[in-house]
Amino acid sequence: MLEVFEESAAQKEKFRIAANKLLNQCFLLKKKEDTRKDYVFVRQNKELFIPYFDLLGYDLKINEEQGVIGLVNQFGTGRLSLGKYESIFLLILRLLYIEKRKELATFSEEVTILMEEIREKYAMLKVKAKPMLDKGMERHMIRLFRKYNLLKNLDGDVTQTDARIIIYPSIIMAVPVEDINAYFEMTEQKLKEYAGGKENGEPEKDFDESAVD
Repeated sequence: MLEVFEESAAQKEKFRIAANKLLNQCFLLKKKEDTRKDYVFVRQNKELFIPYFDLLGYDLKINEEQGVIGLVNQFGTGRLSLGKYESIFLLILRLLYIEKRKELATFSEEVTILMEEIREKYAMLKVKAKPMLDKGMERHMIRLFRKYNLLKNLDGDVTQTDARIIIYPSIIMAVPVEDINAYFEMTEQKLKEYAGGKENGEPEKDFDESAVD
């Protein structure tokens, strides 16, 4: 399968780097500086990456319109369990991304939000057990989702009200839905469910480390 790289150590190294980034970071983004070259390399050599990841139990997903490449585990494994507040934070990111893109009538670009907007969305949920996220949790959330190429903070102190956060279009590939309006409604409904008040024994939401189904 990789015989084509036998005479080129450089090409083999590019393949190794791109494959490992996909496995470790979930997504490659065309417009993200540190994954742009890997995105182009995978797209240009998808006939090599597809069978390779298939052997590992993954489907390679390429969305050229959004400029995102991700993996979906064929067997439902490779998932990262999120706690209640991590799940809420992720859903808020999705909701804010959709709202911003609806304003611009396109879903193919990144958007920039403020931490204040996340806090406002969270406060609207009126979660009894934790009406506000503390700063330590906010820092944790940003680090977690930045690791999986879902967002990027533009300011060092993400807990500042005016801290800027870029949400990448990979947030949509994370949970693909054909009808974006249906997805918008689904996200809002899930936010209401999380705010509903199951404090104990609430099942955690799974986040697929290789890309979310």
